[in-house]
Amino acid sequence: MRTVDAAGLKIGDDHPPRIMGVLNVSKESPYKPSVFNDPSEAAEYVDRALIDEGADIVDIGLESANKRLDVLSAEDELERLDTALAVLDHISGDAVFSIETRYHEVADAALENGFDMVNDICGFADPEMPRVCEAHDAAVAKMASPPDLTRPGAIEEVDDIYDALELNGFTDKTIVDPAFGGWSEGKTLEHDRETFDRLREFRGYGYPMLVSLNRKNFLRDVAGRSTEDALPVSLAATSMAVERGAHVIRTHDVRETRDAALIGHEFKRRRVREPGDVSVEELDVTTPGEAARHLDRIGAPTDVADEFVTRVFELEGLAAAERDNLATGAADIGAIFVGRESGGLLVGTPAALRRLPGVIGDSSDALENALATIERAVR
Repeated sequence: MRTVDAAGLKIGDDHPPRIMGVLNVSKESPYKPSVFNDPSEAAEYVDRALIDEGADIVDIGLESANKRLDVLSAEDELERLDTALAVLDHISGDAVFSIETRYHEVADAALENGFDMVNDICGFADPEMPRVCEAHDAAVAKMASPPDLTRPGAIEEVDDIYDALELNGFTDKTIVDPAFGGWSEGKTLEHDRETFDRLREFRGYGYPMLVSLNRKNFLRDVAGRSTEDALPVSLAATSMAVERGAHVIRTHDVRETRDAALIGHEFKRRRVREPGDVSVEELDVTTPGEAARHLDRIGAPTDVADEFVTRVFELEGLAAAERDNLATGAADIGAIFVGRESGGLLVGTPAALRRLPGVIGDSSDALENALATIERAVR
């Protein structure tokens, strides 16, 4: 996993989670507490509610990404950029300032006049965007999107979201964003749930990851909460996202989100990372799907991904002969069974455990059913 330097702010596995607070200079934005068009009022909000509360990055949006509204042109965004630049002039606090845009012309003008990084909500659908960011040596958050500047984030299936991040490549300072939220009519709450469940897979490209979870519908739905009452579910998801490998959390609730992110960071699984002439990095891989992403990154066949993780099952109600059969059969296919009176632990890769029923001799119907259950679980 590489570390991205965003105007001196290090983002990656070796650094704390970073909090991206949000300011909108668009009256169309649905989250009214963060919407301003007066530069001095906006700057006061940024200093008080974002930077003073722990925001490392301030993301300034020029238009609402609401799919029901007309998309602004690059010229329209450039007109609004003047307001955003005036806000920067009035801010007294220290942070990395990000411009949210889909257009390379807007990104270029923003970076030229005081912004530090780009939040590209169309994920390089503008093919000139990576060139502009590289020319300014600027970090860029790249949200998974189709190659269409009018449809940010409009991808539903997790595999398609993952593949979309490859659109027009990556810069050395790219931060990937798997695009949570209802960006298209076809995207369901279940799509977002699956993306969250498989979040570690998005580490497969080897770039830091940004997530925007603040009061999202797929979280509110779990607890039956309104947007106004959805802060607790957002905070729970924030801790889980950081534990699963997210590096930047975009939010309107900076203070609370910072705390939740730090808890996730403190208690995430510790992995070996050792630089040197031959460096060592232990990957955060818990499923064959996650292993497959890393195999694909290095150009290796992904059909061996099942061999990269192990599963552990406890069995109860085994006769002595069945325990002996399991120990012998498991050893034959590269798994391990450690027995005790009436049961034991079975450990192996999914590939090995699927082969186990074929190497076990005569067994009871109960054991056959148990092995069939395990086989389904690792399929």
